Amino acid sequence: MKQKVALVLSGGGARGIAHIGVIDELRERGYEISSVAGTSMGSLIGAVYDSGKLEDLKEWIRTLDKGKLLRMANFTLSKQGLIKGDRVLKKMNDFIPDVPIEDLDIPYLAVAVDLIKKQEVVFRDGSLQDAVRASISIPSVFTPVKSKGRLLVDGGVMNNIPINHIQRTGGDIVIAVNVIADVPVRVLPESADGGAKQHRAHRDWIKEFRKHLSSKSDGSHGENMGYLSLITRTIDLMTMHMSDLYLENYTPDILINISSETCNIYDFYKIDEMVEAGRLAAVETLDRIEA
Repeated sequence: MKQKVALVLSGGGARGIAHIGVIDELRERGYEISSVAGTSMGSLIGAVYDSGKLEDLKEWIRTLDKGKLLRMANFTLSKQGLIKGDRVLKKMNDFIPDVPIEDLDIPYLAVAVDLIKKQEVVFRDGSLQDAVRASISIPSVFTPVKSKGRLLVDGGVMNNIPINHIQRTGGDIVIAVNVIADVPVRVLPESADGGAKQHRAHRDWIKEFRKHLSSKSDGSHGENMGYLSLITRTIDLMTMHMSDLYLENYTPDILINISSETCNIYDFYKIDEMVEAGRLAAVETLDRIEA
């Protein structure tokens, strides 16, 4: 009989791509994923997996270049965020069907935060697309989701590893994957071309991104840390601290850690490296546990 797994996937931006490698390794070893809970990128990967579209998503991310990234960014002058997110969501709809969560084959939930009521919002039913859109709304980057008198943002604000909400089934074990762990970074083998082409495209995109950010700065000068770095480092520190607190109070049966230094939050060009980082972290952890 296959070992059932209640799988908890953390947020972490592009680092969440590592979840794909973890899932691949779990399936390769014969584990049965019996339920999924995710925050932010973890909610997206979990939803895509539950919809049977993980390989399709992986192949699409590999096609991203500067032009596609800029068109999808859909910059806005809104005070609530830099990116509207509607174009991102429109593309995600190719991988995440507009179905009720309760109709999925595997129990699924996503976590967001209501800024007005200052509380977590756990999506266990209702629109799968709406749940993911709310859960990935990184504050100050993606515009929040307004729904039923609520202002919803990324669940990582309060709970980046929703281990306390995962649905359990008889005989399962809880495996949590933390992609922003404060652990040493693993040196990964590079792709055949060293990732040079993707790196150049990504670097150009970040330059263009910063042009949009420059008009939205607070006017301070002379700081070593730019606007984009300030946002990402602040989010990283906050979510890392919150994740550690949840893991202290809700201990999983197995914890798979991927270093927060493996890549940056926007490094989506590193898909192969991040998938491999997830796979290797799973191999190392599972080999130790199974031994």
